[in-house]
Amino acid sequence: MRKYIVKFWKINCVSAILNIICSGEVVGLNLLMIRAMQGIIELNLYKFIRWMFWDLLLWILYISTDCVRAYFQNKAISKMNNDFRMDLVRNITNNSYQFFHEKDSGEYISWFTNDVSQVQRLAWEPFFEYIASIASITFSAIALSRFHWSLLLVSFLAAFLIVAMPKIFSKKVERYGKENTIIQERCTDQIKDNLLGFDILRFFNRTFLFKYNFKKISTSMEKAGFDLRLKNELSSNAITLVSILCQVVVNLYIGFLSIKGIIIQAAIMGGGNICSSIYNNLGKLGKYKLSFVSAKPIFEKTLLCDDNEKDRNEKIDFLQTKISLENVSFKYGDGPLILDNMNMNFEIGKKYALIGKSGSGKTTLLKLILGLLRNYDGKIFFDQTDIGNCKAEEIQKHLSYIEQNVYLFNTTIRNNITLFEEFPEEEIDEAIRISALTKDIRSFENGLDTEVGEAGCNLSGGQRQRVAIARALLHKRNVLLVDEGTSALDKENADIIEKNLLAEKELTLIIVSHHLSDERKKQFDLVYEI
Repeated sequence: MRKYIVKFWKINCVSAILNIICSGEVVGLNLLMIRAMQGIIELNLYKFIRWMFWDLLLWILYISTDCVRAYFQNKAISKMNNDFRMDLVRNITNNSYQFFHEKDSGEYISWFTNDVSQVQRLAWEPFFEYIASIASITFSAIALSRFHWSLLLVSFLAAFLIVAMPKIFSKKVERYGKENTIIQERCTDQIKDNLLGFDILRFFNRTFLFKYNFKKISTSMEKAGFDLRLKNELSSNAITLVSILCQVVVNLYIGFLSIKGIIIQAAIMGGGNICSSIYNNLGKLGKYKLSFVSAKPIFEKTLLCDDNEKDRNEKIDFLQTKISLENVSFKYGDGPLILDNMNMNFEIGKKYALIGKSGSGKTTLLKLILGLLRNYDGKIFFDQTDIGNCKAEEIQKHLSYIEQNVYLFNTTIRNNITLFEEFPEEEIDEAIRISALTKDIRSFENGLDTEVGEAGCNLSGGQRQRVAIARALLHKRNVLLVDEGTSALDKENADIIEKNLLAEKELTLIIVSHHLSDERKKQFDLVYEI
C-alpha cells in the first residue's frame, strides 16, 4: 500500500496540492464569515459589506480551484487504475504456467474489473480526501490559535476520542473485506460457468436452473457486500455520534468564552465550524484508514509470486544438438505417475512422433519440454543446459507449440498468424502454404484481413488449427511441438500439412498422435510409443 502512496505522489502531486489549497480556502471562508457577522454585531454596515465582498471573491476562487482539482484528481485516478492493472499483468506474466492455472480465468477477470473498482473506491479516492483532511486540520489549527489557545486544546481533546474509535473496528472490517473479495471472485467464476453452460441447459429444457443459479449467485454477492457496507457504516456512525457530542461541548465552550468577552462574539457563528473541522477531519483520517485496510487484501494480489521461478536464471543462447530427458517422472498433484523414469533423445533437425493411448502422458511430455510443468523428477537438457535452471520464456524462445485446442484472438487472420509483428509478405505466404491455408484465404472476401470472431467462431475447427500451424511456422523456432494439431482436419489437408512439415529439413518436429498409419510412421526418424 505504501508503494502506491509514493507512486500516487509521483504520478500527480498537482491534484494533491490543489486539494490542500481547497482546504485552506474553506477555512478562509469561515474566517471571513465570522468577520462579516462581527460587523452586524457592531452595527457596522461598511464592515459587514466589505467582509461579505471578500467572502464572495473567495467563493469564486474556491469553485474555480475545485474544478481544476477535479480534473487533475480524476486524471490521477485513471493513471493509478491503469498502473494497478499493469502490476497485476506483471504479476501474471512473471509467474509460471502452473501458478497461472491454479486460478480460473473468471477470477482473473474479477481482478481486472471488480478489484480495480474496489481499489478506486477504497484507496485512490480516500487518498485525496486523506490529504484534504490533513490540510483542513492544519489550517483550522492556525485559525483557532488566533482566537484563543484553549480552543485548540479542546479541539484536540475531542479529536483524541474520535481518532481512538476506528481501532475498535479495524480488524473486523479487514476480515469482512477479505471475505468479500473471496466471495466476489467465487461468484464471478460461478457466473462464467453458468453463462458457458446456458446452451446445454436450454437444449435440455433446464433454463429454470440458469435463473435459479443466477439468483443464488446474486444473493451471495449482495450478502457479502451488505455485510461489508454495514460494518463500515456502523463504524462511521459510531464515530459520527462521538463527533456530535464533541461538537456540542465545543460550542458550549465557545459560547462561554464569548459571553466572558475573551473572544469576539461572532466566533460563535463560525468558530464551532473551524473546531469541528479539526476533530471531524481527524475522525475521517481514522475512517480512511479503515478504508485502506479494507483494500489491503486486493493490493496483496500484485505481490503473489511463484518462489520457484526466482532462482532460474540460466540462459540458453543456442539449441544445436539435442533435447534429452533423463529419468524423468511426473504426476499431477497426489495422483498416479503419468511418466515414470522416462529417457528420450530428440536430435535437432530430425522428425519424431509420440504415439500411445489417451492419458498415457504424450501432452504432459510436451509441456515438460516447453517448461510449462515444473515439479518433475529427473533432468531435461537442451544440449548441456538443464532447463530446470531456466525461466519458461528462456526455454520457449527456441520452441513453437501447436496445441489441440487452438485459441484465436478476436481479430484478423493476419494478426492471429503474425501475433501483431511485422513479417515480409513472402514469409507469411510460405507459412500459409505449408499449413494448407492458401485456398481458404482466397475464398474469404477480405483474405488475411478477415475477422475470425470471438475464439475464432467465424472459422471451422480445421481452419483454426491451420491458422495455428501457420503462426508456429512463421515465428521460425528451432523446434516445433504439435499436439494433435491436425485432429480437426479432413484427411486430405492433414496429409498435406504432415508432408509439408516432414519436408522441412531444418525443422525439428515432435508430433503427438493417437493414430498414425504404418506408412506415415516410416517417414519419421523415430516413433516413440508412450
